[in-house]
Amino acid sequence: METTLEDLEFNPFLKKLIIMSSGGPFLDGYIMVIIGLALTQLGPRLHLDVFWTGLIGASALAGLFVGGLVFGYVTDLVGRQLMFTIDLIAIIILSIMQIFITTQLELFILRFAVGIVVGADYPIATSLIVEFTPRKYRAMSMGFIAAVWYVGATVADIVGYFLLDVSGGWRWMLGSAAIPALILVIGRLGTPESPRWLVSKGRHDEARVIVKRIFGPGAEPILDEQIARTQFRKLFEAGYFKKLLFIVILYTAQVLPMYALYTFGPQILDAFGLGSGNMAVLGDVVISAVFLIGCIPAMFWLESVGRRSLCLISFVIMSLAMLALGLFPTTSLIIIIGSFSLYAFFSGGPGILEWLYPNELFPTEVRATAIGIAVAFSKICTFIAMFALPYSLKEYGIGTTMLIGAVITIIGLAASIAWAPETKGMTLTQSSKLISK
Repeated sequence: METTLEDLEFNPFLKKLIIMSSGGPFLDGYIMVIIGLALTQLGPRLHLDVFWTGLIGASALAGLFVGGLVFGYVTDLVGRQLMFTIDLIAIIILSIMQIFITTQLELFILRFAVGIVVGADYPIATSLIVEFTPRKYRAMSMGFIAAVWYVGATVADIVGYFLLDVSGGWRWMLGSAAIPALILVIGRLGTPESPRWLVSKGRHDEARVIVKRIFGPGAEPILDEQIARTQFRKLFEAGYFKKLLFIVILYTAQVLPMYALYTFGPQILDAFGLGSGNMAVLGDVVISAVFLIGCIPAMFWLESVGRRSLCLISFVIMSLAMLALGLFPTTSLIIIIGSFSLYAFFSGGPGILEWLYPNELFPTEVRATAIGIAVAFSKICTFIAMFALPYSLKEYGIGTTMLIGAVITIIGLAASIAWAPETKGMTLTQSSKLISK
């Protein structure tokens, strides 16, 4: 009896693919957090003022904009497999080069380049995972991807904690991303092309060979994929533009406050009076752990509660938590930590949906392009915010800065109320034809 890819069971190949594909989010979390810690040493050494601190802190985000926008489209044109290993080799080289920087401009350029490569990996890896994963495991696989971002961020906090008091420790902080990138390059070797992508290009026989080799002789690829050219303008046609606008707002509202907490975590915690130096780093580790823990139940709630309901509930609680931090910045330690923890825990649902929704709502021929656009525009918004955040903390204080974060989260809630669809239990073919509410 033959079974299509959408209804197959989990197997060792899928486990390895998901782990190896999670390398991009891991490295994203790692490089975004490690720079905030490295800057505590680099500030005096490179004579960084507020301008350069904001610019360097946000430089990787500008690179993510370019990488997502360009390479999502390239991935839809040439396939997922070709790009899957090349990008990580570039990360290894660029990370090692950061060890030898001597000026603010050199660091900015290298961080920008690293961002381009990480931004390229998101549409490549997440498209590959979704197109191989049966529908009942799709939320779990994307949940793992989202969780690994926080693992990368937490590992960076731990590495930074031990290197913060080491002379020249910033060099090892910035260069250390080469180690996980090297491991991931080795693990990704031999990964096959996406059968869905092959079918969308009319290469049915190649797709059938791959599916049967990986899942057994009774497995069949999804053959109801429409053979279509990859065209960027398709995303701006009726029915697709609304979806694109929704995922851009969802993604931005989720990652913008989160990146602020991570990139300038020690500075923000210090502004709340929760300590400085190693104590602020330890506080960052605790918050990172809560972000990670929040992804675990969200993986299962997305299949039980549903995509739309969990999205709305999460944004409501996240908005209230940010409002509390903004309105009561001098309140008790318990309320401050509790508000940070509530925001972090309930960001798990939207954190998974920022990857799950774009993969489910767009057809194969433009799936990676849509993900790339979502990554690109959310990152450029976050870039602007990262550049402005040191000014906001200095000129307006922590309370007003947190209120701005609350407004951004509320915008995400409003967009979700208007447009978040329910895609639970659908095949990719069904969900990509769905018209958002």
